[in-house]
Amino acid sequence: RLETSLARVPNVLITLRKDRQTAVVLLVGSRQNSDILDRAARSAYLNPIELPEDLDGTPAQVVQCLRDSIGQTERQINEGQKALEQVREEKQKELQALLWQVRMDRMLADAMAHYGKLRYTYLIAGWVPSMRLEALKQHLKKISENILVETTPTQRPGGTRQEVPVSLRNPSLFLPFQSLVTTFAQPRYNEIDPTFLIAITFPILYGAMFGDVGQGAILALLGLVIMSRRVKFLRGLASLGGLVLACGLFAIIFGFIYGSVFGYENILPALWLHPLLNITTILLVAIAAGVILLNVGFILNLINAIIGRDWPRLFLGTNGLSGYVLYLSLISLVLSFVLKGFPIPRVVLIVLIVVSGLVVMFSELIHGLLANHRPLMEGGFATFMIQSFFELFEALISFMSNTLSYIRVGAFAVAHAGLSAVFFLLAGMVSPSHGVGYWIVVAIGTLFIVGFEGLIIGIQTMRLEYYEFFSKFFTGGGLLYRPLNLAEVKERE
Repeated sequence: RLETSLARVPNVLITLRKDRQTAVVLLVGSRQNSDILDRAARSAYLNPIELPEDLDGTPAQVVQCLRDSIGQTERQINEGQKALEQVREEKQKELQALLWQVRMDRMLADAMAHYGKLRYTYLIAGWVPSMRLEALKQHLKKISENILVETTPTQRPGGTRQEVPVSLRNPSLFLPFQSLVTTFAQPRYNEIDPTFLIAITFPILYGAMFGDVGQGAILALLGLVIMSRRVKFLRGLASLGGLVLACGLFAIIFGFIYGSVFGYENILPALWLHPLLNITTILLVAIAAGVILLNVGFILNLINAIIGRDWPRLFLGTNGLSGYVLYLSLISLVLSFVLKGFPIPRVVLIVLIVVSGLVVMFSELIHGLLANHRPLMEGGFATFMIQSFFELFEALISFMSNTLSYIRVGAFAVAHAGLSAVFFLLAGMVSPSHGVGYWIVVAIGTLFIVGFEGLIIGIQTMRLEYYEFFSKFFTGGGLLYRPLNLAEVKERE
């Protein structure tokens, strides 16, 4: 009936299909008017659809023919994919072996290009961990008896250990925390690797700020999911899965200490206190914990100075022994005003502050005298005194800011409990009878706290580690040990 009706009219415009963005328009007319219809269509910004000339029959027959052609093409594509998959399975091992051989040959060629050589001899020099030295010697003897091995220890007299590469060998459990250390700086050969310390302090600080049994369990579960690598878009974070898991576990521990479960503080009894009800106490404890960590940092700096035989660093400077005595004296003086019966007289503390402060102030001058550097005072006496005074003032400000920075641990513990209380108030406003709306708001609040606040607390914890703790003892700037190890490359392939 459509064909019959169209034959009776010279020109027909029919909209066959229309949606929000496109419309299919059918223009029908006599052959002598085809140019007119074509110009009209283009002026209306219609894009023509050219049908193949070999298609005959009614529109239904044409559509069916096209569908059959599409099905045939899809079957050919599937057959082609199966053929490609078969070729891949047949050639995969061969191609991987060839790729391994090419990379191995290139690695050996690049390495040999850097070695000295004579006509029949190569001189190969490099670093090897002392624990692997004997195994290397035995392996070389199996290759040839003509290989001569000469080793020189890094502790040779007059030598420097700054250029010795560092091979970090921490347990796999500590690898997420090792990445935090290397992100800040690569440890030097002659200083302590702080991975073990950050593996202890980072989760504790995080848990103290995010103490909640339920929300910590969600965080720990998220860490397990990240570690499993089963979620595709989280695979890039797999190296941080252990870190998230540890933070979640310590959040659970502090949740029991605070008596908090998903923000509810009336379900579990607090093993210590509720942060929101004991703000002053938790802030003071946070400062005390910061003082302890800073003391650990000062002691580690002294140990690093002894290991590196850096005697000016040991005795002089803000983080040296003189700076440590100044810090302890200032803390003790403050405690003498707070605690009754403080064992050290204030006069002794004031004398220690003055003496150690003068040593810190004139550290550069003392170092120049001991090392016989000239001139001792660059820019004149007045410039030197002004510069030295402000260096001492900067050290005092640094001591105070580093110590008070740890107050954020207690502040975030209080804010965490307060934020949960806010969401409970909002939920009560939405549904006073604790209906479905109440629990929807509580669920949204929990997700917000775990996601947004969890990220903020992680950033704050990292800041405390990097700028307050690491700044006391960790210098960094070491070289990463990169062994010429073909076996490990083959395993990665």
